[in-house]
Amino acid sequence: MDVTSFITESLASNQVKKTASLLKTLSVNALIMGERGVGKRTLASFILPEASIVDASNFDELLVAIESSKELIITDIDTSPNLKRLLEMIKKLNIRVIATSKHTLTNELVDDLFSVKFDIPPLREREEDIPFLIQKFEKEAADLFGANESFDSQNFKADLSQNANSLRRQVMINYLLQDIQDRELMEIIKNYLYDKLGSNSDYRNFLYLYEVPLIQGGLKKFKSQLQLADKLGLNRNTLRKKISENKKYL
Repeated sequence: MDVTSFITESLASNQVKKTASLLKTLSVNALIMGERGVGKRTLASFILPEASIVDASNFDELLVAIESSKELIITDIDTSPNLKRLLEMIKKLNIRVIATSKHTLTNELVDDLFSVKFDIPPLREREEDIPFLIQKFEKEAADLFGANESFDSQNFKADLSQNANSLRRQVMINYLLQDIQDRELMEIIKNYLYDKLGSNSDYRNFLYLYEVPLIQGGLKKFKSQLQLADKLGLNRNTLRKKISENKKYL
């Protein structure tokens, strides 16, 4: 993990990074809160670069790590099956912990153990960071796929549903698919359908996999239903019917 890769173009991200930088110089426990994919683990590793990382849901492994460590990063501490016991052990053994949580945690034990608690805002509230994250993920994609092409970001609408996680996945997929060949695309669809086929209405049920991208691509290229109907050799009413049938995907 590149612990220096937390993007700080937005004011909110810059402030979060300043807090993390301060924590590097202090021997206190801290709790980093925020949605999935906002960079909690990256910042935790920035603060404690040499510390082991253990997920709180793996309680047995975590107990072993607590007993054998002086510093520890605990991810998703809100998923711990026994949070009270966990916090008590950390305090008793006096180890330094940087923990992450997808939810806000507020109780006496948490407040007592963690001297510093702060939130990382979601990407939808840090719009200045998004272009730089796209560039970062574009470089990762180019290195991974061994290509030199630039990512085609025209009409690209960022998927922020899981913050940087969903954005990274979206960039990777778009980068991979921008020069995909017919046989590769058919292979993807074949693998997708393999476990889903089984009823006598499957042809009708999965026809949208062909129709929706055809309509979307056609409308994007030709700008009007009238022109698209002409190019596809369809009656205009037939195209309108197809659009209506697939409206939940369009």
